[in-house]
Amino acid sequence: MAKGRRQVALMKKTGGKPGDAAPPLGSLAAVRTFLANYNTASDGSPPRPGTGTEVLYGPGMIVELPTAQDTVTQAMVTVNDEDTAMPVLLRACRALGWAMVDLESGRTFG
Repeated sequence: MAKGRRQVALMKKTGGKPGDAAPPLGSLAAVRTFLANYNTASDGSPPRPGTGTEVLYGPGMIVELPTAQDTVTQAMVTVNDEDTAMPVLLRACRALGWAMVDLESGRTFG
């Protein structure tokens, strides 16, 4: 049975020291393209005014990307259906060299 909503942050895997700035996931356009390969994209609606985020929808998840800068260092993911979303997220992280941080437990995986 699927668990309730869970929030994770997507970020680039680092081999650096604790406290070092996280390397970027890529440009906003590149991250959109990367996620589109995993059936995750905008629904076509305009960005929410005043939020500074772009919302992408994927299988069992909602991804929020910051739009204030062209470079994305982290993305917030709300997992609505863990059984559907987690295999997709794990596959994307493995292919792209990203990691997921569970915001509840602080555990890093992916």
